[in-house]
This record gives sequence, C-alpha cells and structure tokens, in this order.
Amino acid sequence: MIEPAFFHEQVRKNGTDFFTGVPDSLLKNLCAFITDNEPEEKNIIPANEGSAVGLATGHFLATGKIPLVYMQNSGMGNTINPLLSLVDQDVYRIPMILVIGWRGEPGVKDEPQHITQGRLTCPLLDTIGIPWKIMAEDHDELKKQIDECYNTIKKTGKPFAFVVRKNSFAPYTLKNNPPVKAELSREAAIETVMLASGDRDIFVSTTGMASRELYELRVKHGMHHDHDFLTVGSMGHASQIALGIALEKKDRTIICIDGDGATLMQMGGLAIIGSKRPKNYVHIVLNNGAHDSVGGQPTVALSIDLAQAARACGYTSTVRVTTKKELDIELRKEVSGPRFIEIRVSKGAREDLGRPKESPQENKKAFMQFLQN
Repeated sequence: MIEPAFFHEQVRKNGTDFFTGVPDSLLKNLCAFITDNEPEEKNIIPANEGSAVGLATGHFLATGKIPLVYMQNSGMGNTINPLLSLVDQDVYRIPMILVIGWRGEPGVKDEPQHITQGRLTCPLLDTIGIPWKIMAEDHDELKKQIDECYNTIKKTGKPFAFVVRKNSFAPYTLKNNPPVKAELSREAAIETVMLASGDRDIFVSTTGMASRELYELRVKHGMHHDHDFLTVGSMGHASQIALGIALEKKDRTIICIDGDGATLMQMGGLAIIGSKRPKNYVHIVLNNGAHDSVGGQPTVALSIDLAQAARACGYTSTVRVTTKKELDIELRKEVSGPRFIEIRVSKGAREDLGRPKESPQENKKAFMQFLQN
C-alpha cells in the first residue's frame, strides 16, 4: 500500500501545488490527506470532473505549474470534452496529472454500473492519447513512476494518468470533517418521505447511499421495490430521469430523491425542470454538505441557498426544512409543482447498509410495469 503522505510529498517535490477533482471511494484516503494538508484555495472540489479539468487549466495558465486532477473512472465521461477540445495537444496542449480510481477493474468483483467503465478505462486513455500507468503499490516503484510521469509531461506537454486499483492507498481518516447539525439522518428523511407518499407515487433516487437506503426501507416496511428507479450510476442525472417520467405520467406524482453533490454536479437541470413546470414533480434534495458515499469530502452545498436557486429557476414551491416536524408539515401540503424541498441531514450511514439484490435490468422491468398500471 502507498501512504497518502508519500504520494503527496512526491508530487509536491515536483512542483505540483494545486489539486482539484471529485472524490472517489478508491481515492478517499488520498483525497482526505490532501483536504487536511492543503489550504482550501489549493484543493478545490468542483461541481463535476469536467469543471476540475477547467480549473486545472486555469491554474496552469496562471502559474505554469502542473496541476493534479482526481476522479473516479465513472467521471471520465465528464472530462472528455475539455480533454479533447481544450487540453489536447492539437489545441492548447495543457499538462496535468490525472489520478483515476479504477472501479470495475476486470477480474475484480464490483457493482454492475462499474463493469463496462472498468473494462474501458485504460483503452479510453489510449484512445484519447493520454499516457498512463497503473499506480505501483510499492513506494520505490511509485517514485520511479512519478519521475517518469513528470519527465513525460515535460517532453510532450500532455497530461499523464495514474490508474489506481482498489486498496492501493493506505488508510487515512479525514480530520477536517465537521459534523452537520441536523436532527434527521439521510435514511430517516427518506423514510419520512416514503411513508408520506401514495400507493401510485413514483420514486427516482440518486446514485450512492440514498438508493441503497430507499431499497432497505422498502424491505423494512414490507413494501414493493417496483415503485422505485434506483439510479445506481450516472451521478447527477436522477432529476432529469424523473423529469422525463413526469412529463409522460401527468396523473402520477414523481418524487426525485437527490443528493447535494449530485444536484451541484448537474445544476443546470434545475432550470430545465423549472422551465417545463411539471405540476406532478417533487424534488427532494438531501443536503449534508458532503460526498458521503465516497469518504465524506465536502461540497459547497451548505454555504449556498439551494431553495433560492430552485426558485430562481422556476420551481413554484421551494423550502428548506431541518426537522422531522417541518418535513411532515411540508409533505402534507397540497401544492402544485414543481416543488423543491431541501432537507438538511447528518453525515454518515449505517455500517450494515446493504445493496439491492435485484439486477438493474430486473429493477427496470418491475419499475416499467408499475408505471403502466
């Protein structure tokens, strides 16, 4: 295993002093170390991975120093446009280091949404012309790789990628992790919303812990899973999936269970929902100011007014609630949508939280049948 401090020290020695990206479960120990040991202006967690490439580009243009961008491989899609139309050697030729968590590595058991992305991670880097290495798990070998990385960048001016296997980084616990003062846990908030819903109401839940919690809450209360579309991948897009359904099922209430990080990642979706004004749309955003599913790295969601942003985008009803009583009152209201309910929740999840037993295809089939009823 590689000590996060060692990796950080090596890139620092080579002049890299700017870090940006979206945290990943495979990189959480490195991300946590960087968060604790870099000032906020030198470690920026942006809305999405494409924005991280933009930030890194700006840093290089301003300083001439090589920045570092971290991400899960599932976020590579967000980077393709800026990597090929901005950073590419035939355009501006912007150097940077990419550190990519390898979810779905072939031969390593993982969730269905990571299988294809894992198989294509390295071929995709080849296709877009970025040299890469699978990160070594020995300090001496890694030092050689890092030296090769910087030498290659200096010769070519191109980005260089490290592909990181599961458990490559030694454990490190985030110290700069203040708790959120909230009465409700995320799971308790989801349970409250679920129990207040009608028998024909339709749920679309975002990727990560929220979908897993919704699934287990259905089991707890002896309910069917066919009411729910569990967006196991495609972070940030649950709200648009829900909108697509709401526009076609105008006689049914559509409830989108979203997260603060996911909402920020595709925030333009708020404007589209507001402009289409679906009266049957309820947008629930569970806000704990953290990328909770991948290590608890912070988002900026606690420092901005998401409800006001939704109001400006055209939602007819927007509110922030902080207690179960407030949430109960809000859910009992008969208000025409689109509605936006931000719920402040605490960080963390149950240690024994399970995963859906059905495959995504089985979920899709049962869900589509429920929509036709």
